[in-house]
Amino acid sequence: MRAARMSEGGSTAGAGLKLLARFGLVGIAATSLYAVLAIALVKSKWIGFTPVQASLAAYAAAAVFSYLAHKSVTFMSNGSHRSEAGRFVLLTATGFAVAYAAPALLTAKLGLPPIIAILVTCLIIPAVNLLILDRWVFAQREPSRQSDR
Repeated sequence: MRAARMSEGGSTAGAGLKLLARFGLVGIAATSLYAVLAIALVKSKWIGFTPVQASLAAYAAAAVFSYLAHKSVTFMSNGSHRSEAGRFVLLTATGFAVAYAAPALLTAKLGLPPIIAILVTCLIIPAVNLLILDRWVFAQREPSRQSDR
């Protein structure tokens, strides 16, 4: 994680833990939003989405929520939406591709149990996302806001 400035009464480690907590809370909220929307869209008689359509629509909605929450809450970025949204979309698409490729590679090619592929995906994607969001997507932050992390 980016080195945070030492603030009065705080520490770099404390700032890092606060950032990690906000990152985790936004992730849990986005995942919950995805699950609720996907279930609602599948069960809705008047919308008529297939499970794949519901999943994609819910994923898109959760991604928008995730972008806005990470920008304003997790990283408190003052960068432009023009540059940050594009980077976020690229990162999200990459994560989606990894979530597809990891199980295919680990189970079909290497013969590992599905739980291993799921665990690898659940650990690798959030860790990489935190690093890339911090260092590239939301890198433009005011110095005073970086110390609040």
